[in-house]
Amino acid sequence: MIRGMARDEAWVTEVQVCPSILAADFGAFRAQVGELLDAGARTFHVDVMDGHFVPVITFGHDVVAAIADDVHERGGALAVHMMVQEPERFAADYAKAGTDSFTIHIESTQHIHRALQIVEETGMVPGVTLNPGTPVALVAEAARYARNLLCMSVNPGWGGQAFIPASLERIAQLRALAGPGVGVEIDGGVAADTIVGTYEAGANRLTAGSAIYRQPDPGQAYLDLVEQVRSAGATIG
Repeated sequence: MIRGMARDEAWVTEVQVCPSILAADFGAFRAQVGELLDAGARTFHVDVMDGHFVPVITFGHDVVAAIADDVHERGGALAVHMMVQEPERFAADYAKAGTDSFTIHIESTQHIHRALQIVEETGMVPGVTLNPGTPVALVAEAARYARNLLCMSVNPGWGGQAFIPASLERIAQLRALAGPGVGVEIDGGVAADTIVGTYEAGANRLTAGSAIYRQPDPGQAYLDLVEQVRSAGATIG
């Protein structure tokens, strides 16, 4: 393991509400991560965008490094979602920065098996995802080599988009592909009116950005989402 990464991978399959730091106030970045840690959040979703695979540029591995110790000291994990061309080129840098899982788009690399191998070799949890317009069947073979299957429920590149209803069917398809020890994550448009449906469809890692960080009290917004999922019968990790 590298730089205090999560001691085991149980968190990958636990039911969790995962704050997406893309929606955080960058001027109070560490403080807002700390606020969510205090509220009980443990896995934080980190969207990395390069301006090529998607039009937007966000941040790099230095941002992971800036919060990794705070998150790991509280027993948490950092789940990086790479919206980047040929993301395997950056796997070693993100591992050294403290990343726990590294999820890549099947559309972003010509050699998905080799890319997932590279991620595995760094000690990070390899994950695979696909755009909303890409048939789930195209990820079936890659899913053999991943331990996180991420369903994009909006188009990659921007926060605050509306949830795509067809994603519920896609979550179920990814859950069917997930073997033992493999998590299914949902990312995009997860909010008070969609989170229970995504859990019931088969997702265990429920990533929410604007529904947490764009609210007057992010910590309470997180707790409200947790309570909704718990009321649906989930045991929150």
